[in-house]
Amino acid sequence: MADARLLAADERAIETRHQRGALDLARRLPALLVAAKEVAATAIHGVHGRKRAGVGETFWQFRPFVWGESTTRIDWRRSARDDRVYVREREWEAAHTVWVWMDRSPSMAYVSSLAMQPKIDRALVLGLALADLLVRGGERVGMPGLTRALASRDIVERFAQSLIEDERRNGENPAELPPADALAPRTQAVLIGDFLSPPDDIRTTIHAMASRGALGHVVMIADPVEETFPFTGHTEFLDVDSSATLRVGEAESFRVDYIARLAAHRDAVREACLSRGWSFTLHRTDKPAAQALLALRMRLEAGQGGA
Repeated sequence: MADARLLAADERAIETRHQRGALDLARRLPALLVAAKEVAATAIHGVHGRKRAGVGETFWQFRPFVWGESTTRIDWRRSARDDRVYVREREWEAAHTVWVWMDRSPSMAYVSSLAMQPKIDRALVLGLALADLLVRGGERVGMPGLTRALASRDIVERFAQSLIEDERRNGENPAELPPADALAPRTQAVLIGDFLSPPDDIRTTIHAMASRGALGHVVMIADPVEETFPFTGHTEFLDVDSSATLRVGEAESFRVDYIARLAAHRDAVREACLSRGWSFTLHRTDKPAAQALLALRMRLEAGQGGA
């Protein structure tokens, strides 16, 4: 009976922590949703219509007929107004599927005085803004393991609700990496996080997701302090994933080794991406979110063209 009571108490404690995490996320999300839509608005110009000839219903342009192509493509009404023969081209409208994953593991909560916002908030703003931008451009967007691919105008609100529900269920130990499931060919993945997991685990995940030919883009979020290591004198470092601590007398003596190990880690992550034809981007939280969003949009469009 005592063991049963202890087990029940542990389960209640875990449930309470999950609820706290969900409530905390629910409190922050409204502001993050506004920020995401504002960031998306800065990059919305030119999204509607990819301006490529293809199969679709929306008229794009007339162009001169090229001898040798099918005459069924000729627009006789337009040709009658000129001395030339014209073809009516339609805009490409085949929707693509993009999977967006946002890291919510404990290390993402870090924020220094040099940053604009915590890493987790920046990841959520970027991921939600990208989803909004993609849906407005006619794409389907989903979150691996949480939602199916959707093309709904309220995609940001739907994603937010799914994140809160997942936090309520699994908030104790959010995954540091996305599900290592093979994505369908001709889809794309955008993974946003700090990627401080062992490089071999990151490589395994990327290779699994790309095993059927899916393209991908990794955005590594970093706080400026994580790059510069400005600590001096007696310093205590806390492990965000456990109760472990490290006390050092001259923190500055670790700077050179720390920066070298960080560079080696990032090189390993970058190499894991490039080995599957994926892109890798480093984004610091002291830079505007719109900067990373615009870069992502360009990479996604380039990836769609390549596919």
